[in-house]
Amino acid sequence: MRIMESQLLAPFTTLGVGGPARWLVEAASEEEIEQASEWARERGVLLFVLGGGSNVLVADEGFAGLVLRIAVKGIERDGGLFRVGAGEDWDAFVDHAVTRDCAGIECLAGIPGTVGGTPVQNVGAYGQEVASVIELVRAFDLRLRGFAEFSGAECAFGYRRSRFNTTDRGRYIVTRVDYRLTPGGAPTVRYPELARALLEFEYPSLAEVAAAVRRIRQSKGMLLVEGDPDCRSAGSFFKNPVVSKDQFSSIAERRDVAPPSFPVGPRAENEGNVKIPAAWLIEQAGFAKGYVLGAAGISTKHTLAIVNRGGATAQEILALADRIVSAVESRFGIRLEMEPELVGFAGEDS
Repeated sequence: MRIMESQLLAPFTTLGVGGPARWLVEAASEEEIEQASEWARERGVLLFVLGGGSNVLVADEGFAGLVLRIAVKGIERDGGLFRVGAGEDWDAFVDHAVTRDCAGIECLAGIPGTVGGTPVQNVGAYGQEVASVIELVRAFDLRLRGFAEFSGAECAFGYRRSRFNTTDRGRYIVTRVDYRLTPGGAPTVRYPELARALLEFEYPSLAEVAAAVRRIRQSKGMLLVEGDPDCRSAGSFFKNPVVSKDQFSSIAERRDVAPPSFPVGPRAENEGNVKIPAAWLIEQAGFAKGYVLGAAGISTKHTLAIVNRGGATAQEILALADRIVSAVESRFGIRLEMEPELVGFAGEDS
């Protein structure tokens, strides 16, 4: 295990923003994860787990503790069950599954990051969530100093939520995720935008669905493409808010046109709620594509992405995010929730 000092974190994030880590280590095995966490515990320093860097905003001052980059690799298959190391690239695994004609994650193509981050945030897009295919999550318990395994039901999945970023936030380090996919299964095409993109196909294949998703994401600057300035983002910066039908009706009554909405999902706690696109709320609050605030801005392709226009600081990114949140709340009474995890900011690290 090699511990490095004063490593700049910006190059490890898709936003390209952030100061140095006091210490940084790459862990390629469960043993190294355990060793690194013990190293931090013995010295009483903060520990932050970094995967693909696609959903984080690092403070300009950096992180005054140990950053643990997860590099546990490996894919094992047993029929429709795929056991995948947390350090595997997520999009590469989607491609791995699709090329083997296994359905269940084809709509999640093109999402940056690593496998280990998918159960934490319950990654979802275009009508699919990983919650529907995760059979088991293996993780290191920082409190009890041992490994634990959770069934999908035990992960307490919700919209962009799980036990790992709510009740047990900061307690577990994901080392492996097991996905139960469907060999020979039909693709999921229930999202209207995706269905429109596939009109030329009578019966689209998994590969054709995944390719269509990547094209849609690229059109919105949500696919990492070399040389595209709209790709210097953390993806969707805000979660689509979930509101009650009464709250939705109240918003609709104040507008000539009702806001677009989508069902939240099949879980019981979602009954009676709807999801409003955060992008629509942001645009209605006066923020158009290409909006600029210093070196930070809104993507020219998608209102939901805040981008680093070149040399942006974390404070500039946050200033723009705060301005958007305040405007949306003032106009609609809805407070948008940020998706990226804040690292190194006062009051955010545990």
